[in-house]
Amino acid sequence: MPGTELFGSEERKEINDVLETGILFRYGHDQQRNGIWKTKEFEAEVRKITGAKYAHAVSNGSAAIAAALAASGVGAGDEVIVPPFTFIASVEAVLFVGATPVFAEIDETLDLSAEGIKAAITPKTKAVCLVHMCGGMADMDSIMAVVKEHNLILVEDAGQAFAASYKGTYTGLFGTAGSYSFDFFKIATAGEGGIIVTNDEQVYKHADTYTDHGHNHEGTNRGMEPHPILGFNYRISELHAAVALAQTRKVPQIMAANRKNKALLVEILSQVEGVSFATLPDPNGDSATFLNMFLPDTATAKRVVEEFNKNGVTGFNYWYTNMYHFINQWDHLHQLRTVSKLPVQNAEHQDYGHLHLPKTQEVVGRLISFGIRCTWTEDEVRTLANNIAKAVKAAIGEPATV
Repeated sequence: MPGTELFGSEERKEINDVLETGILFRYGHDQQRNGIWKTKEFEAEVRKITGAKYAHAVSNGSAAIAAALAASGVGAGDEVIVPPFTFIASVEAVLFVGATPVFAEIDETLDLSAEGIKAAITPKTKAVCLVHMCGGMADMDSIMAVVKEHNLILVEDAGQAFAASYKGTYTGLFGTAGSYSFDFFKIATAGEGGIIVTNDEQVYKHADTYTDHGHNHEGTNRGMEPHPILGFNYRISELHAAVALAQTRKVPQIMAANRKNKALLVEILSQVEGVSFATLPDPNGDSATFLNMFLPDTATAKRVVEEFNKNGVTGFNYWYTNMYHFINQWDHLHQLRTVSKLPVQNAEHQDYGHLHLPKTQEVVGRLISFGIRCTWTEDEVRTLANNIAKAVKAAIGEPATV
């Protein structure tokens, strides 16, 4: 993924700044820091890119989702509508704040649809955890209409869509709070790291306090700070924030290269019979971290994957059989297995082991995604496109020449 391609002197400089002070903790120790506050700089850089009023960095993207939900007022007894196509952390976050996930249909955007959300609403529905999958964005006009009509809280997991936008508003900023991930497989990486964004001052204050054992960060003596609420330790370290800062500054450069490479792939593959692409409600806001390609049906997609494997084509995800991103393989979730008893059971009207989501099954079954690399040469892009085209033509029984 792009972040991992561009490690260099910028990251080393930011890390060395921290090591020279010896202060790896994000709070306090003002005198020893010599003005070095990497977490604050990282948060400022995210605000600069997204236009968010507030940004609060945490230990990882999963913590960011959980804290965004909690800070927005979601908890025990609430139902939260979630997608069945997402990294499992989105669902785990709902469970571990004590709420109950309710699964709804996605559409060709790869995200929850307005129709899917509406069909899943019950009297207990408190919120929607909307996940912007694979670098793009959901159809926010139609979704916001449903959210407002039913007075729901919207929390966005934009872990795979940092710097993506919809009609000028960045993912993560449509609802009460949003979250981004900076783990090893994102457009910018800190190895581990996450950030919560919001335009609501009270939500920001809740997140700031909740993610540091309830500290309200008032005053200069950390040991004597008031604890207005219970919280937990979701703090990011200054070392992770230092790497995230350097990486985030590179995002405009990465996106420009991604978009160029993706455009060439789409141009070539658009001429291949049987290939189409995921819907982008705002193509101008695409972060272009993935090429999301549809085949005519699940059987064809499986044959294409077989052709890829047979011919050494790498760098793709067939999500339908992926262990972490699609509900079909989530046996631990189907049975709610963990090391201790969860505070929730299956949703009253859903059996997690026998969900009926035909639209989602159809969409994910015919979807294959390729991660876009910002360091590809034009020749590498054309070679990949030709290899994809050959595999598709072989799978549908056409001559393999391109």
